[in-house]
Amino acid sequence: MRINLRLLGCWAVFLLLAGSLFAQQAAQTYSATGKKCMVATVHPVATDAALEAFEAGGNAVDAAIAAGLTLGVVDGFNSGIGGGCFILIRHADGSLHAIDGRELAPQSANRDMYLRDGKPDGSLSQNGPLAVAVPGALAGYEQAVREFGKSSFSDLISRAADVAQNGFVINRPFAGNLRSEEKVLRQFRGNWGSLLKSDGSLYSAGESLVQPDLAKTYRGIAEQGIDWFYRGPFSRTCAKWFAENGGLLTEADFANYRAVTREPLVTEYRGLQIVGFPPPSSGGVHVAQILNILENFDLAKMYREQPVTFHHVVVEAMKLAFADRAFWLGDPDFVSVPRGLINKDYGKKLAAQIDLKKANPGARHGDPLPFDDQYFRKHTTHIATADAEGNWVAITTTINTTFGSKVVVPGTGVMLNNQMDDFAIAPGIPNAFGLVGAEANAIAPGKRPLSSMSPTIVLKDGEPILTLGAAGGPTIINQVIWGIIRSVDLEMGVADAVALPRMHHQWSPDRVLCEAAVDSKIREGLQAMGHEITSARSIAVGQAIRFDMATGLFTGVHDPRTAGKAAGK
Repeated sequence: MRINLRLLGCWAVFLLLAGSLFAQQAAQTYSATGKKCMVATVHPVATDAALEAFEAGGNAVDAAIAAGLTLGVVDGFNSGIGGGCFILIRHADGSLHAIDGRELAPQSANRDMYLRDGKPDGSLSQNGPLAVAVPGALAGYEQAVREFGKSSFSDLISRAADVAQNGFVINRPFAGNLRSEEKVLRQFRGNWGSLLKSDGSLYSAGESLVQPDLAKTYRGIAEQGIDWFYRGPFSRTCAKWFAENGGLLTEADFANYRAVTREPLVTEYRGLQIVGFPPPSSGGVHVAQILNILENFDLAKMYREQPVTFHHVVVEAMKLAFADRAFWLGDPDFVSVPRGLINKDYGKKLAAQIDLKKANPGARHGDPLPFDDQYFRKHTTHIATADAEGNWVAITTTINTTFGSKVVVPGTGVMLNNQMDDFAIAPGIPNAFGLVGAEANAIAPGKRPLSSMSPTIVLKDGEPILTLGAAGGPTIINQVIWGIIRSVDLEMGVADAVALPRMHHQWSPDRVLCEAAVDSKIREGLQAMGHEITSARSIAVGQAIRFDMATGLFTGVHDPRTAGKAAGK
């Protein structure tokens, strides 16, 4: 499939799709329209679960949670109740809500827990029992439905249990991830019979995977509530396994977990309101910060007349924001995160540092404190839903890297996260995504690790017109940026805004990650400006929904880089 991007003089070749169709024809394969409701996820079974929730009388909140619970079955290498989530809700009454279901470090965690012979061992924070933080997704999901949904949480999780019990057909991404992580998955007995065949061999694409242990866990929660998970059989089983296998999680760690209600982060960009998630998400802060920088440039004119300069400016804005991320961001319950990061004057100050002719190789964190002495109060998937009542939901949920910690405690069927790797395990030491952190994101008992998850809702005069988010570690923030500036500045349709090729810069390492479909002239122009270019087949995955106020029509889009599904009524 191709989209003719005449203004850049290039063909944007969409990855993982065959053929050569015009954009309007191609968009039909990864977008959908509707007037009553809309949903977009990375897996058709999860999208169908959301539609079932709508048909049963539920609203966009119920649909989003139905999708999230089902993704934990059919897309378990990305997310599940063994991980965490950020839930952003625009309620039908116009109110905005943010539910923080991020994981917590165990109470016995400490800043030196990954040091061996005085040196940090990153493998310990990425695989195995020491990598696991207390899961929070389930608590977040239940709170969202209880406070803002219409359905019974028991009914929603029971339907997902049926999918686990009856099985689903493994797609190529699932099978490919099993192959890539086979060696580590084999190390933990709980994976045998849950994700691997009983003899330890791999499932292939097209085969059916039945998960009776996960179905049992889901049904236990359906019958007895989330206490079954946090203060009952599940937590007892897990605590015993961790004690026997060198982990830190205890029954008390599970019992003490609570989802946190936070104040959504609302900023403005070119007259629109951008609703993001506050810390410990770095996403809301740095989406706002990057947009504040870019607002000082006429991006539409630059895109038409100087496409290389356009991409250079966007990349430089990303670089400056990620330098601040590495230094300032952390859990606001533990560290002071300055609100000055999202100050318009601070954005203007950073914009002035961008040289339109060359890359800045010495970018470092800025000092937002003079602008504002106020502070924020103390591998992944994204789900987008909306309904005609005015409920809009953006959920980003994750177990971190592919198959998280690779640990399934025997008998539970739940893949547990490796979210401890999102802490700075030592100053200047990169995590699995190459990100480095400072003191603000150091490990501490009961602390939430910094996240790049960026669920976002865009309002026009207080009414929702766009929601978007993504998966892909630190690339999430910049995917959301591309979606917003393409929709707002360049006036593209939402399908093109999601599908066109992307770039990413995260300050360290100092290089531009470009999807293979980025035009060679843009690459060469950026290199001439001093940028180091690295190619990637694709940069993660996003979902979005756009609402047309004139027609009353929703358009939902799943990323064509993967086999998801958008559907509406």
